[in-house]
Amino acid sequence: MEQSPATLNRQANTGLGAVPAVACIAYATQADTAVARLAAGLAVIGFAVLAVRGYRLSVTYDQSRLVIHGYLRTRVIDREGILEITDFPAVRWTARDGRKRWTPLTAFMTSPGEISATRLYKDRVIRKLRQWARH
Repeated sequence: MEQSPATLNRQANTGLGAVPAVACIAYATQADTAVARLAAGLAVIGFAVLAVRGYRLSVTYDQSRLVIHGYLRTRVIDREGILEITDFPAVRWTARDGRKRWTPLTAFMTSPGEISATRLYKDRVIRKLRQWARH
């Protein structure tokens, strides 16, 4: 089952990469040197990747594993390794080599300025994840 933020949140998450990408494009069009244009072009690529990953922030789970799609990486966690899902929200888990790990659930972090419906939706998703992890 896949759990992802509401559409408005997904669009806001995209803004983290899209806004700087637009600024880099504007800079590149006015840059005087080839090196500056190249640097701006590389920055646009990086910010575009960040924008796409921001839109795709989510959590997918099935009977045996949890897949967390974050801004920078996708983490796959075995269900039996999960110790708890914290209020942050984050997953505390044990890796196969025995090391204790901690992975934030970026898609479902709340902020003080969020509307209550969004906060309630994120809380509901975290409750579902906790129920899934306990069974």
